[in-house]
Amino acid sequence: MISVADAFAITQQHKLTLPTEAVSIDDALGRVLREPVRADRDFPPFDRVAMDGIGIRFADSSFGTSSFRVVGMQRAGQPQQTLTDAGTCLEVMTGAMLPIGADTVIRYEDIRISDGLATITIDDLQPGQHVHHRATDRRAGDELLAVGTRLGPAELAVAASVGQTMLTVTTLPRVALISTGDELVGVADTPLPHQIRRSNTYMLRAALAGLGISATLHHIIDDEGLLVDSLSKLLADNDVLILIGGVSAGKADFVPDVLAGLGVKKQFHKVEQRPGKPLWFGTMPGKTVFALPGNPVSTVLCAHRYVLPFLRASLGLPPAPPTFARLTSPVTFSPAITYFLPVQLTSQPDGLLLAYPLPGSGSADFANLLDASGFMELPADQSEFGVHEAFRVWPSLSM
Repeated sequence: MISVADAFAITQQHKLTLPTEAVSIDDALGRVLREPVRADRDFPPFDRVAMDGIGIRFADSSFGTSSFRVVGMQRAGQPQQTLTDAGTCLEVMTGAMLPIGADTVIRYEDIRISDGLATITIDDLQPGQHVHHRATDRRAGDELLAVGTRLGPAELAVAASVGQTMLTVTTLPRVALISTGDELVGVADTPLPHQIRRSNTYMLRAALAGLGISATLHHIIDDEGLLVDSLSKLLADNDVLILIGGVSAGKADFVPDVLAGLGVKKQFHKVEQRPGKPLWFGTMPGKTVFALPGNPVSTVLCAHRYVLPFLRASLGLPPAPPTFARLTSPVTFSPAITYFLPVQLTSQPDGLLLAYPLPGSGSADFANLLDASGFMELPADQSEFGVHEAFRVWPSLSM
């Protein structure tokens, strides 16, 4: 067996090398940028009016003028007008170009307009107030979106603002989710007393969808010949295989040997952790295979601790920011292995994140996941974990 840290490092060392593709901005939501987006002009591209009101020369007010003759209006979207005479002003709208000759904006709330005269009703004026000056946000050529940015609503708005109708992104990997086992039947089937419905693949497909990845679902019974035939085809058609079940020490756990026979090189098998000890990871040129233990809690933990970070790295995304929480009650765990404790997280008014242990009934306790917010990673070199001690938490599917 190897440690959790070593297992994680090995998976990260074998991340996929995925090509790029150009997609329409209409289809880019959730994709990972592989070419920077730069400003095509200054942001803002002109001195921009930041509040509805009037535009004046500040020098006029400094000479004691408090009433200004209104000579026109500058609306947003209109060509820039010019303020020519001293003691005059233009009504200006938010988002409009600041008129030539004006340098200061007075809000409507701070003036009174009567008979074509705008009278200032406040004493505190500052030159340049309520003006969003040209290039104060970004200059033409500045990088707006860096490589590795995941494109959400705000990022797509930025791309649209600089005319990027096409965006270069990471090509999504082809992923197959494969459940194994004679005991599993379809969701729509009525299981016999000795059977259960397939659920882990649906759980993992939903998790992968959070990264924008679509996965196909497959099931193979515990037959060595069928495993060889099916996995051979799936390896040919996919970049990543994620198998569930068949990796422990049972007489029907054929998966490791079958993968070896198909040319998949084992990188590790079994990790010093609970749950999820039987985790298997292997590679072949251009292909990656995860074989997860079949118990639901083990499946979820291994997916979030290893598979999803692997896919994030392959897509070009940075690691997810770590979450830490404090235990609310003591925990004892004697084996010298890493223990992933299901916890329910609550945020306190002072910003403190608290973790309430949910021991459950072991790695087969699927219902326990409904109450769990994540798994707290308790280190192998410690057996007593006290109240208020803080440890990292890996979010689970229910968050």
